[in-house]
Amino acid sequence: MFVDDNCVGCGLCVESCPIEAISLCEDKAVIDKELCVECLSCIDICPFGAIHQDD
Repeated sequence: MFVDDNCVGCGLCVESCPIEAISLCEDKAVIDKELCVECLSCIDICPFGAIHQDD
């Protein structure tokens, strides 16, 4: 999972992450790839389309 430049730091993804793998750093979402289980809740909730799955 990765966050692109469309992130505005709204925090919706942080609140939606069931395992707390996302935090805000300098007003941008940061995903801890070691914690992330790719449940996709962050992708579903992001109104800006800023979160994507790695290829």
